Amino acid sequence: MKFSTQHQQIALTLLSGIGSKRARIIASYFKDLSTFFEEKKLDLEKLPGVTAEMIKSKQRTLALEKADEVLEYLERIGANTLFLTDTNYPKKLKQCDDAPILLYSKGNINWKARKTVAIVGTRNITHYGKQLTEELVDTLSAAGVVIVSGMAYGIDICSHKRALVNNTETWGVLGHGLDQLYPSAHKRVAERMFEKGGLISEFIPGSKIEPGNFPMRNRIVAGLCDATIVVESGVSGGSMITANLARDYNREVFAFPGDVGKPSSSGCLKLIRENVAALVQNGSDVLESLDWKPEEGVIDKQARLFANLTSEEEVIVDALQDKKELNMDSLGFLTKLSVSEIAGHLLQLEFRGIIRSLPGRRYALV
Repeated sequence: MKFSTQHQQIALTLLSGIGSKRARIIASYFKDLSTFFEEKKLDLEKLPGVTAEMIKSKQRTLALEKADEVLEYLERIGANTLFLTDTNYPKKLKQCDDAPILLYSKGNINWKARKTVAIVGTRNITHYGKQLTEELVDTLSAAGVVIVSGMAYGIDICSHKRALVNNTETWGVLGHGLDQLYPSAHKRVAERMFEKGGLISEFIPGSKIEPGNFPMRNRIVAGLCDATIVVESGVSGGSMITANLARDYNREVFAFPGDVGKPSSSGCLKLIRENVAALVQNGSDVLESLDWKPEEGVIDKQARLFANLTSEEEVIVDALQDKKELNMDSLGFLTKLSVSEIAGHLLQLEFRGIIRSLPGRRYALV
């Protein structure tokens, strides 16, 4: 049976004991993987670090059979693969010694994007952190920057959502296969990202969600980007790993200083103090440091946000423009809408980045 190149590329990553580094060795010696999979016996002298047990004929056959299942699933969900030697493989990531040999992706991803920035931080986002993130994404969006993050709670999902508000391409890098989404609460956001951007993973569909997967995911986040920005973070965790990886890859790292007395600022302050990250106060600082300019034709922010409102949404927005911030009861009194109606509209308006929720169930325009 004749197998496609894509089939063989997937099978290579499925061989037991063959990690990314050994797979790269095999791919470098066998420019045509058909030879690797069809030959009964292989010359191990050409494959340093690769044992006979790893690549015996039975193992290679089983890997090809498993690749059949993977390909069928990818076709079913409309996903793709990208091999290290493919022309579209992102150049920034390819420069990293530990770049994955194979990426899985779903959506409309522009792999040739010139400007990419990772925005990372704590899962326990504060109101201050949310405001910083949204303003940062607004500014970067005006310069045509792709927003990259990890789909986690907190800073990650706030970055992705705000990119969608700005109609900006955004990539979510997963710590598991494309057959699932963790956390599942972000499924709706992911579906919207497929229109402009999408999801990326090095993990085979069906693989288990393991704690060790997420540090591996972080190296892809850092490797894909020109710069990594830490908005809020404690002194340990995924965002700190990503920042240090970016530094190791000789990429720019930035951090917001925050309140010196808050745990959510301690990681950023550590990065700045140890000269891992440069201090920034806003998105303009980032653009200036990277020598990036806003692109022409950017739609006015307010006009963009308030376009295509329903009549009920317009009533709510008008009320908030007059009063600056209101609670649910006050909105009900002013708009003459029921509490359930208001709650539904507020959820949609917040998701689209038109309003923000405040402590005490109060609401305000962005």
